[in-house]
Order: sequence, then C-alpha cells, then structure tokens
Amino acid sequence: MPPDIASLSYEAARDQLVEVVRRLESGQGGLEDSIGLWERGELLATRCQQWLDGARVRLDEAVAARSRPDAG
Repeated sequence: MPPDIASLSYEAARDQLVEVVRRLESGQGGLEDSIGLWERGELLATRCQQWLDGARVRLDEAVAARSRPDAG
C-alpha cells in the first residue's frame, strides 16, 4: 500500500474514498483517469477495512477483559 494511503486515519481515508466515488459517478474523466481513481478507491477501501478490523479486535479484547473474573 502506498505510504500516502497507509498513513491515513480512518476518517481521512473514508473522506477520500467518498470523493473518489463522487468523481467516478460524475463520469467526467477519461478511461485512464477512471482506472486510476478506481485503483485508488480500492486501496482506500482496504485502508478503511484495516481500521475497522483493528477496532473490532480492540473491542473484542476489551469485552473479553471485562468478562474475566479478575477484572475489576
């Protein structure tokens, strides 16, 4: 994943993905531009999923820690 995408927060990646989708839906770019946007959108979607997966792991760990008998 390119460093400029790998370093994005969830919110920044999501916002950029929304913009990519908006531009693709407008249909104003040429084929080459559209392919580039599509590829960037796929990378942004992957970055968002990484953040969501990480959040799920953290939530699961927090729930598991609370359910342990020694949790206070």
